[in-house]
Amino acid sequence: MIEIIDLYKSFGQKYVLRGVNLKVQQGESMVVIGGSGSGKSVLMKHIIGLVKPDKGNVMVAGRDISRIDEKGLYETRRKFGMLFQGAALFDSMKVWENVSFVLMREKGMSREDARQTAIQKLKMVGLDGVQDLMPSELSGGMKKRVGLARAIAHEPEILLYDEPTTGLDPIMADAINDLIIEMNKRLSVTSVTITHDMHSAYKIADRIAMLYSGKIIETGTPDDIKNTKNLVVRQFISGSAVGPITGVPMLM
Repeated sequence: MIEIIDLYKSFGQKYVLRGVNLKVQQGESMVVIGGSGSGKSVLMKHIIGLVKPDKGNVMVAGRDISRIDEKGLYETRRKFGMLFQGAALFDSMKVWENVSFVLMREKGMSREDARQTAIQKLKMVGLDGVQDLMPSELSGGMKKRVGLARAIAHEPEILLYDEPTTGLDPIMADAINDLIIEMNKRLSVTSVTITHDMHSAYKIADRIAMLYSGKIIETGTPDDIKNTKNLVVRQFISGSAVGPITGVPMLM
């Protein structure tokens, strides 16, 4: 469904991606891990076509979105739904209007039909009776769920999750993990998640890829990653201050 081929991207003198290669199979839940500033968000922006690469290819459902025209890019983007890190809700709109915004704006759905669709999608993510609330009346976890309802409103083929558990307490974060798993199974979508939350990564991933120094340095199942012999990956997943990432040697 998604293939990243020898992807390079720099901003001025800052080289962010240095030859990224990654394949995501149809129906797979791929999680990309890596430290802050490692390029995870830049990689995701390439996948959805918001950023053009300096070199390389981004294939989505067989189309190179780094080379197609605006019309083709627009058509391809309709395959995607995205849960943003901060939910990114419109403060001036009611919950149901946030969820069905794309349906009314781009698909021309009537307000009543859009409202009913929004109520249905909100129920799917475990929210009932909140459709007329404003975002300011919601908790952080509820905002994430509304964001997910919006992401699935137009029934996408691919879901992108940008740090879905950031800012949530451990219990709510795990509830969001369960919801991601449920949505992936119920909707039969392909998903890509970027995160540094290893509990989340292990739980929701079919495979995990680690981005470091602008490249994918290892890809495998959660068990493969847990048992890796790569010292960089081991330091990251353990959260240790000692190791090659920080350059702090182990005391003998």
